[in-house]
Amino acid sequence: MFYFIEGKKEFVGNGIAVINCSGVGFRLLVSDRTVGKTAAERGDAVKLYTYLHVREDALCLYGFYSLEEQSSFKLLIGVSGVGPKAALSILSTLSPEKLAMCIIGNDAKTIATSPGVGVKTAHKIILELKDKITKDAVTTTGAKEYFSVPAPAGEGKAAEAVSALVVLGYAKADAMSVVAGLDTENLSVEELIKQALKHMSRR
Repeated sequence: MFYFIEGKKEFVGNGIAVINCSGVGFRLLVSDRTVGKTAAERGDAVKLYTYLHVREDALCLYGFYSLEEQSSFKLLIGVSGVGPKAALSILSTLSPEKLAMCIIGNDAKTIATSPGVGVKTAHKIILELKDKITKDAVTTTGAKEYFSVPAPAGEGKAAEAVSALVVLGYAKADAMSVVAGLDTENLSVEELIKQALKHMSRR
């Protein structure tokens, strides 16, 4: 229904952003990360990507500072037992790229540092989302990874970075193209993801 909302920020804080669009105030539920980035914006103008969550008794509008955060939110609420509140808690604690790395690396402990998210839920998130990432990694790297053939230095990290970018909503071909131009030999997977996001945001 809404893809993004752009207007004057009237209030930002306590998990809420109120944006004035032509005299209409939209109240969006947001992560602490989005609160911080939105509050730090110079001037009053702000643009947040949105997701409308429909319940039997309410319509809740969620706002996100970036498309990566929006994509991560959609993935999280698609996990059984994970609602919007838990998803926002996770995204308040972890950046989208860090979350992707936790899923790839089976790091339930870090995901569980999010308030209200237990280790059991963290494992469920990894279980339900990693399969998608793993399948894409196999498709991306071809038969080498599928048959467990050791890859040259840098290739494994590149594949993980590409997989994480796909999870964040980017096209696989675009992700592969950008990562291929980075220093896969010396950068960590997380550094590759961060640099790739910078390059892709300029496109």
